[in-house]
Amino acid sequence: MRLLIVTDAWLPQVNGVVTSLRALVAELEAMGHAVGLITPQDFRHVPCPSYPEIPLAWDLWTVGEKIGEFAPDCVHLATEGPLGWAARRWLVRRGMKFSSAIHTRFPEYVHTRWPWLPLGWGYAFLRRFHAPSEAVLVSSERMRGTFASHGFANLALWRKGVDIQRFQPREGVPTGEPVFLYVGRLAREKNLEAFLDLDLPGCKRVVGDGPQRAVLEATYPQVEFLGYRHGEELVEAYRSASVLVFPSLTDTLGLVMYEALACGTPVAAFPVSGPLDVLEEGVTGAMDTDLLSACLRALSLDRQVCAQWACGQTWRMSAQEFLSLQVRARALPLNEEPAYVDG
Repeated sequence: MRLLIVTDAWLPQVNGVVTSLRALVAELEAMGHAVGLITPQDFRHVPCPSYPEIPLAWDLWTVGEKIGEFAPDCVHLATEGPLGWAARRWLVRRGMKFSSAIHTRFPEYVHTRWPWLPLGWGYAFLRRFHAPSEAVLVSSERMRGTFASHGFANLALWRKGVDIQRFQPREGVPTGEPVFLYVGRLAREKNLEAFLDLDLPGCKRVVGDGPQRAVLEATYPQVEFLGYRHGEELVEAYRSASVLVFPSLTDTLGLVMYEALACGTPVAAFPVSGPLDVLEEGVTGAMDTDLLSACLRALSLDRQVCAQWACGQTWRMSAQEFLSLQVRARALPLNEEPAYVDG
């Protein structure tokens, strides 16, 4: 099968969307499928306002030509950025079916940065983008329910995974003082202050980068800010941590929780979407509206049990689920106009 993925999120960006797509592409190719990509690397682009790490493609008039040249059996629109919109427009005008995905709670992210913008505007934007999609892929049943309550149709579950060949526990447990770790973007919507303000024993470490890093480093000089870590350095960061702290209130899932658990590191989080979909309370994680209490309880969890849970969450399983959903969105001409209102 020839599968084309259109995404505004791609290398050199470091985030959960890129991680998921890279793993998907690798698994699909290993299964013998031909995978094409349309990414910002193929276009001239400008930095996203307030997120300079994210490039926004602007010379989009060749998107349709690239789709046609690849001649895909299936098309998947991974993001709602400029490339996603350009591909959507070209596909809809030609009556071509496609799938799409919701990776982030875009309305909440926008509202966090610009509180005067109503949440309803963000959901209206997303509904319009995904309206013609044959299958709108979300990462959990809870997210399916959330977006269904906001009027989205054709929602389908596409679970994520973890590279269990790379992220593995080591023998024994970390010794010495407790290490509380955060891994992810350093941005306002990640609610990092809820973690950094805690009076915890031991030390706090932060792996990642983003627009808040300079401010956070100045405000919390006692915290170890390590920047991005990749490969074995990232694995070692998880293995040497006593607890991964996941303070976000708005993430749709949180792949870093999968990676930490695969390394045997339990997770402390708020009881919200994402952690509620990944963690088993008192087994692989501790969830509480009092994040300090969750962090302290997570210290006593069995690291071997955490790693065993992760063994069943493979990227191969995720890719097979993705493939099954593409059957609903084969890129074949429609006999009539799509049954939706584009507005």
